[in-house]
Amino acid sequence: MIEKTKLYYLYLKDKLTVKKPWDMVIIFVLNVLITIPIFIILHQNIIEFEWSLHIDRILFFIILLVLIQLVLRAMRRITLISIFLYLIALIYGTLFGSYGFQKVYEDYQSMLYTMSYNPYPQDIIIDRLLPFPNKSKVTNAIDYTNPKVRNFSLMAVNKHFKDIKGYNDYFTIIQCFSVFKEINRNWNYVSDPKGREYIASASESVKYLSGDCDDHSILMAACIRSIGGIPRLIHTDGHIYPEILIGNKVDLETINYLVKKVLFPEESKGKSLHYHIDERGNIWLNLDYTAKYPGGPFMNEEILSALTLN
Repeated sequence: MIEKTKLYYLYLKDKLTVKKPWDMVIIFVLNVLITIPIFIILHQNIIEFEWSLHIDRILFFIILLVLIQLVLRAMRRITLISIFLYLIALIYGTLFGSYGFQKVYEDYQSMLYTMSYNPYPQDIIIDRLLPFPNKSKVTNAIDYTNPKVRNFSLMAVNKHFKDIKGYNDYFTIIQCFSVFKEINRNWNYVSDPKGREYIASASESVKYLSGDCDDHSILMAACIRSIGGIPRLIHTDGHIYPEILIGNKVDLETINYLVKKVLFPEESKGKSLHYHIDERGNIWLNLDYTAKYPGGPFMNEEILSALTLN
């Protein structure tokens, strides 16, 4: 009798642990969603053998797909429970107007697009994982595709430095400096409502050019991005400010001359450019609302976190 009970128990255990087809489908879909961004990162960071028809990359993708599938299958129960809980959260978000299925799709699509054109796609993932105050709200507020934002940037470009010639390699940066000049010359600092963090979208701030430091940073970043520049936002203790990517140390020499001798000679007379150099040697120039010229003095130089927008 005891022996029969053990056999029946083992039979039930086997039945319960049999992998259902829908389990495998869900795990495979998750596998593909994970594999694509990982493949993009590795593709940019490993040697390309230049085989015909990119066979090396195809094989690499298949191997990566198989390895991740094996990992997910080994963690099948945890994986399925996590997916189930995440789906519940997305259903709730969809029904009550917060972070739902549509937003997840848009964010994933945007991430893949940005990673595809970035020589360091892993930085996109890192930026999304690092803490940044109100990151999702700030990112959503940088609505650089909004016609109001784009039109404001075009107005600034046609108003300032339109006749500067001979710096073709810095054409976009000069236009971004036009945006900087228009915003910072007219920016009016206005505090948030008492006891509340109000984050205005760029398309909202562009009308009155008013708000606090995060509103200014959002508008500056959106306008710069709308005309092809690469901005980032820096979070310091109690402050957020924008920076723009200008290149390497060789580019800095040209930008230093442009700012001090051509574009902002009066504002920068006898002063230095203020910038940060990241871990890859890229130079980011300060564009804070307190600066009278690109690279003006920092209000607070310390970096607690950064949000790159490219």
